Amino acid sequence: MPDVRVGFIGLGIMGRPMALNLLRAGYPLVVHNRTREKESELVSEGAESASSPRAVASACEVLITMLPDSPDVEAVYFGDDGVLAGARSGQLLIDMSSIAPSVARAVFDAARDVGADALDAPVSGGDVGARDGTLSIMVGGSDDAFKQARPLFDVLGKTVVHMGDAGAGQTAKACNQILVAVTIEAVSEALVLASKAGVDPERLIDVLSGGLAGNKVMEVRRRNFLEHDFTPGFTLSLHHKDLGIALRTARELGVYVPTTALVDQMLAGLKARGDGGLDHSALLKVIEQGSAHEI
Repeated sequence: MPDVRVGFIGLGIMGRPMALNLLRAGYPLVVHNRTREKESELVSEGAESASSPRAVASACEVLITMLPDSPDVEAVYFGDDGVLAGARSGQLLIDMSSIAPSVARAVFDAARDVGADALDAPVSGGDVGARDGTLSIMVGGSDDAFKQARPLFDVLGKTVVHMGDAGAGQTAKACNQILVAVTIEAVSEALVLASKAGVDPERLIDVLSGGLAGNKVMEVRRRNFLEHDFTPGFTLSLHHKDLGIALRTARELGVYVPTTALVDQMLAGLKARGDGGLDHSALLKVIEQGSAHEI
């Protein structure tokens, strides 16, 4: 499949390394980003730059988008110079953003209207997984489209699961974001409690990682917690957005998610104080501030 021409729109913290992995795997790549300067690194490695989402769609067989939020996806796909204006029969459109399931289904329906197919394929694994090609990819859409996209997914991720029909990938991602947020909050509570009691937080992570309490958050964000380095791998603001999707979906379905709502408000408080651009592990600050103790 490396002879298939791939379009990639959205070259942020996640999109840039994902696009680079596809380019280095041998796929001819056409790229576009709202901030055009971000295209330069990909172009220097052999990608072609396109002037608009429509131009990308017109130039490729398979198109991937990696965008911040539902309104961004709607603008890129449905705008006057958007993807669907350049899409054609037989094309495959893959949105790997984290958005509302309803928007994913709208993109799927619109793609079908022009004879194309679409997948929603959000990811988990953060900037590290994007760089290393070890993302977990949860996919919604048809079996045929999933099979067509699988070689691309295998370049980008390590765990690739077809979750069901259109929108199922985004529902799975909402569930993922609940677990990650609640785990970050729980790890933060444990670290602050240990530290204030005089127990070394680093040793606590070591011992907890070997038992039932071990989790990926402690492994991947260990240094962030211990060094208070909140350089974003995945921003607090984006995680807050994702919890909003989870909460709206839960409300629509009548599902009780009290801890998710509590962590959502902790993130809202940090955003209000200007911390939205920090890594989501900065949730630690809420527990430290409430405990009058920094680990």
